[in-house]
Amino acid sequence: MLASVENLAMPRTAAFFDLDKTVIAKSSTLTFGKSFYQGGLINRRAVLRTAYAQFVYLVGGADHDQMERMREYLSALCRGWNVEQVKEIVAETIHEVIDPLIYDEAASLIEEHHLAGRDVVIVSSSGAEVVEPIGRMLGADRVVATRMVVEDGCYTGEVEYYAYGPAKAEAVNALAVEEGYDLSRCFAYSDSVTDVPMLESVGHPYAVNPDRGLRKEAVTREWPVLSFSRPVRLKQRIPSLAMPSRPALTIMAAAVGAAAATAGAVWYASRRRV
Repeated sequence: MLASVENLAMPRTAAFFDLDKTVIAKSSTLTFGKSFYQGGLINRRAVLRTAYAQFVYLVGGADHDQMERMREYLSALCRGWNVEQVKEIVAETIHEVIDPLIYDEAASLIEEHHLAGRDVVIVSSSGAEVVEPIGRMLGADRVVATRMVVEDGCYTGEVEYYAYGPAKAEAVNALAVEEGYDLSRCFAYSDSVTDVPMLESVGHPYAVNPDRGLRKEAVTREWPVLSFSRPVRLKQRIPSLAMPSRPALTIMAAAVGAAAATAGAVWYASRRRV
């Protein structure tokens, strides 16, 4: 009973993950270019431009100016799109488009943090309509993502909230207050120098496949650098067939604990009989 009370008194912790090139191998928003074309939202020229933007992003990453240009382009591109249609297209194609891009190393880390009792939070500058279903696929507890202004069920092309740069750190701090996280015991992972404010707000920052700017910061600040290189479908991961849900992981941990306690009791009783 005392141990249970002590556990309840311990501050909560979380692991904050950037999404693009940290958990998945590409840009989540740009990856849906073909799906949006097939759904009639964009033309072939836009598909080619989106593919080129994806290539540039993969080869060199994106600094502040490139991110701003990408934001302006995507905001203008989605002006007038029906929100429900976008959600339907994402829901219908997410497993085909995103599932093969998830880094095995990232999926394993998410599982490990859950088993350690930490919440997992995806913090991404991509749009909520894309990030939220990806978060559910990954078993994340919370998602922070960019939100667009919507009027009469359609995007206006204006940004309501941009989850980028210092705004990510502000979101992490707000969640810490709301959820009672002890940020000194929390973890954060990102590939981009633009996420330094988020990384430095936690006690355990990690640079994942870092761009040149973040690698320099990581070396200077002595942050660990991780290399993720194995995209794999969740259903092909071993030993699990798919990412376990948070409740399933909790049940698994409880079952392991109960089994250990039972084994200990049996051993103790056998010793007493001797």
